[in-house]
Amino acid sequence: MIVVMSHGATSEQIAAVEERLKKSGFDVHRSEGVSRTVLGVIGEDTKAKLPSMALEAMAGVDKVVPILQPFKLAGREFKPDDTVIKIGDLRLGGPDIHIIAGPCAVENREQMLETACIVKNAGATMLRGGAFKPRTSPYSFQGLEEKGLEILAEARAKTGLPVVTEVIDVNTVPLVAEYADVLQVGARNMQNFRLLRELGRIRKPVMLKRGPSATIEEWILAAEYIMSGGNYDVIFCERGIRTFEVHTRNTLDLSAVPILKHLTHLPVIVDPSHGTGRWRLVPAMARGGLAVGADGLMIEVHPDPSEALSDGPQSLTPENFSGLMDELAGIATVLGRRFPSS
Repeated sequence: MIVVMSHGATSEQIAAVEERLKKSGFDVHRSEGVSRTVLGVIGEDTKAKLPSMALEAMAGVDKVVPILQPFKLAGREFKPDDTVIKIGDLRLGGPDIHIIAGPCAVENREQMLETACIVKNAGATMLRGGAFKPRTSPYSFQGLEEKGLEILAEARAKTGLPVVTEVIDVNTVPLVAEYADVLQVGARNMQNFRLLRELGRIRKPVMLKRGPSATIEEWILAAEYIMSGGNYDVIFCERGIRTFEVHTRNTLDLSAVPILKHLTHLPVIVDPSHGTGRWRLVPAMARGGLAVGADGLMIEVHPDPSEALSDGPQSLTPENFSGLMDELAGIATVLGRRFPSS
């Protein structure tokens, strides 16, 4: 259920409603929009209990409305306006389009610093790189862990680019949060509910990748786990789902972007690198991602993809990435959007 406050409701009136709800055992989440405040009411049997509380008789209350969707905080019923997430000096979810670029894995200091400068000069606004690498095979490169995080921090200091990197379990959350500007939840962990609850307690943006077999509703409910803990800065990342097709690593579901934009108020980005697994397909799907309304893209770039320790076949060379950025800038202009660096 949501409690919609009147346009002129005072802070005291809002606080009085919140206090009454909390005394009755409900969790209350406030959303302050342009014209009015909405209180999301979470708890058991709200449909039966709230009518008896006569909330609509309280000063400043406009109406009490049931939420029809299974997700409460991520939906547009709770917050009609788009969420804009602050990442340093950047704003994700507004008119700007952000490009997050870098290698799949931090391999060594030289490789990471070189790539960071390359993507920065080409117009990327954030830097990606995996320090912890959960891999399908236990014999594959697993990442440099804290040493990789230290290298990412050095790359941020050198380029000014905020860092996006993956957190793999509850135990690594404090360490990754110490270094990263955005904590990424990988596809394998989309329904790691203990991890999601822990990320709800921190106050840094979380990028939530879609699980390989997850429905859109399951994906939104995973975001709900994070938001129910008080962290509302969640970014959806569409990275492809598993289908019967074998010509691509995954099937990039671009229809998820407008669906999420309709159902939720959270930003959405697209990862065409994991979504295809083939570098030749990345530019076309990146262009498509912007065309369907994504707020940004996450693209893998490596100085020498043939020597990459992880995901070389889907990584762009510096030259290919630079050319793609020129194309994407033109598409952004047509869409009435822009790169912050342009």
